Order: sequence, then structure tokens, then C-alpha cells
Amino acid sequence: MDVKNVTVVGLQWGDEGKGKVVDALGRTCRYVARYCGGANAGHSVDVQGEKFALHLIPCGILHENVVNVVGNGVAFDPAVAWEEIEGLRQRGVKVDSTNLKLSACAHVVMPYHKLQDSLNEQMLGGAKIGTTNRGIGPCYADKACRSTAVRLGDLLRPDEFRTRLRGIVETKNRMLSAMHDATPFDADKMADEYIEFGKRMSSMICDTGSLLRKACANGERILFEGGQGAMLDVDHGTYPFVTSSSVTACGIPSGAGVPPKAVGHVIGVAKSYASRVGQGPFPTEQDNEFGDAIRRRGKEFGTTTGRPRRCGWFDAVALRYAADLCGADEIALTVLMDGEEQIDAFRICTAYEFEGRRIDEYDPSLPLDKVSCVYEDWPAWKAPIGTARKFDDLPPEAQAYITRIEQLLGRPIGVISVGPPREATIMHHCALKDLK
Repeated sequence: MDVKNVTVVGLQWGDEGKGKVVDALGRTCRYVARYCGGANAGHSVDVQGEKFALHLIPCGILHENVVNVVGNGVAFDPAVAWEEIEGLRQRGVKVDSTNLKLSACAHVVMPYHKLQDSLNEQMLGGAKIGTTNRGIGPCYADKACRSTAVRLGDLLRPDEFRTRLRGIVETKNRMLSAMHDATPFDADKMADEYIEFGKRMSSMICDTGSLLRKACANGERILFEGGQGAMLDVDHGTYPFVTSSSVTACGIPSGAGVPPKAVGHVIGVAKSYASRVGQGPFPTEQDNEFGDAIRRRGKEFGTTTGRPRRCGWFDAVALRYAADLCGADEIALTVLMDGEEQIDAFRICTAYEFEGRRIDEYDPSLPLDKVSCVYEDWPAWKAPIGTARKFDDLPPEAQAYITRIEQLLGRPIGVISVGPPREATIMHHCALKDLK
């Protein structure tokens, strides 16, 4: 199959294992580009037992000859990014202007965004959204507001930036003081800090949209790396318990500065069960011993926050919706687990029931916290699967489970992950397996 660009996007509520899939496919691409989200994303990669947790830097940074791009749609936190860059360098990973490009049009997460995020959540109490308190939502809010927004390229014009920041900080101080009695920020001290970040990163800051469009014109392959998951998309997810950007494949053109046809071959990533961090409806959640067993076996704790994830059964209704929305050509199924003594069957939700009606198609306007699930039970496998490297190595029960998911989603399972390491991957019906 002649595949040019590739998109890797999560189909659940984030934490699907996108980092491993991007890492596995990144070597086949010239560019790996982030187009949404910010430091609230956490992509984990295991390279020969050495574990990397990446938040703002694309996962392609772990491959030589790959140019990594942070697009204009990302909420960029220079403090987090610089700490991440330095941490990678200390571990022997090359990070410089030849392999990392930062969009001058990416909006900057500032200290007042983080404080506002945290204080807003505290004020909401039991009605809180469940953010990571990384300032992402307030940053995107300022992007829409425009007059109080800062873009990364602004840091390269120190005098203009300092003058403008004074006005922004004055506005923020008044608001935070009036609403939360917060200690005011020092605008000049903040300007000094962020101008210094601009100096450190100046050689990496550029017009990344132009770079990626030229790559498309020249036939150089780009991998678009999504953050979070489709069910957290600000427009199409379980609103209002969502993130603040367009995280589906629909967000790529605006978030990376490329035409829609550049999206290419879409790989939707999903776990063999479901998990969610924070608040919001979760129809298949198991807040019981089964959920605890899944959490324990899947090591379900957030890469970014460390928070324990809510766990539940595979939801084919929500998955089919997300896959259709993203135009997924194939599915990467991750965290395929061994069974446990207390789990005799893995369940798949095939429909919802609401007010006496069966619902086969996901409707984001439904009160999803009030639906009940229609399940199919599939026998659990007890044999270890971590050493499997082809589909036929898997237990028959696991093969049947995967085949049923393919049928319900109407798409092939291209990649199956049976463990964290790079090599613990089965290329099943993957259109990219023969790419060089």
C-alpha cells in the first residue's frame, strides 16, 4: 500500500498508548508533528527497558533523522518544554534546532494560566471539570480572547513583549485578586523569565506551517501525533468534561497549518478495555474489584498527573463513534492484558439502553451518566502473552476477542501491543508494516 502521511489519534479518553504507536511508526517518517493539547498530554515510550515520559516534545525525538514539530495548535509551556529538553539531553538524546521545530504561532502557557486553572477548579468544588491544572484551558481561552494572548514568537521581540505583558498581567492580577484574593504577579520579573526562554529556544522557533506544507508538496512523510483522546475533544467529546482543543484528526489542518488532504492514513489507538482520568460520564466504568484488577494489571496511573485512572470494559459504541469521526483506517489495540483469577470473562459493550430504548449509535447529546450498557461476554485468557510477536502466538480466546472488536468497529486491527517495550508489538492487519 502506498501510504504517505500518517495520523495517530486516541479514540477513548486519552492514555491509550499513542506514544508507543508513534514511536513504532516514527522511524518511517521524516517529520513527527504535534497539533493539539499541551503539557497535559503524557506519552510513554519504553526503549530497551529505558522509559521516557514525553509531554510537549513529539515522540519522534527518540529516532535519528526525524524532525519533530510542535504546531501552532499546541498550548506551549516554555518552562515545561525546556525542562523536558534538558532532561532528554542529559540522557543522551539529541535535541536542537535540526530535529525540533517550534511554531512561532503556538500560544504560550503563562504562570497566571496555571494559577487560574487551579483556583477555578477549587471554586467549582464537586462540579469541577477534572483538569490537570497545567493552565491549558485558560491559555486557549486567552487565544480566543486575543487581547490577552501570548504567542511563542512574541518572546523573540523583548521590548514589545515586556510592554504588552505589563498590560496583560495588570488585567490578570485584577481578575485573580477580585475572584480569589490571589497574590499579584510581577510583570517585569515574568517578562525576564520568558524572554530568557525565548533566547534559549530562538533557533527552534519558526513558521512550522510553511515547513509542513513544503514537506507535503515534496512527498516527505509526516506523522501527526495526537494528544488526549477523541472522547475529550472540545467539540465532539463528553462535554463539558473535555479538554480545550480539537484533538481528533479533524484538528490537524488548523492545528498544524496543513490542508485537510494532508491528514493521510489514520490509525486510531484504543486499549483492550477503557479508562478515564478525572470527572465525566463513563458508561462501562467498573468501580469494583474488576475495575481494581484492570487498573492493577494495566498499571493505570496518569503519565502526567500520576492520578489513578477509572477503569471499565471495552465500549464499542463510543469507539465506533470516535473511529468514524476521525476517519480511522485501522485500529491499534494496546494494553492487551493477561487474565486474572477474578476475571473469567472480558466484556464488550455493544449498545446502550436509555428510557426503555436500545441505542446502537453514540449520541454525544445523551445524558451518558444515565445510560445502561448491553454487554457481550468473551472468555478471558490466562496464558501470558508478553512474548507473542504474531497473531497466531496469542491464545485462541484473545484471538476471538480481537476479531470480535474488528467486527464491531468495522475496521481492521492493524497493530496489537502486548507490553510496553518497542518489540512487544504484533503487526496484524497494518497497512504500514512494510514501510521502510
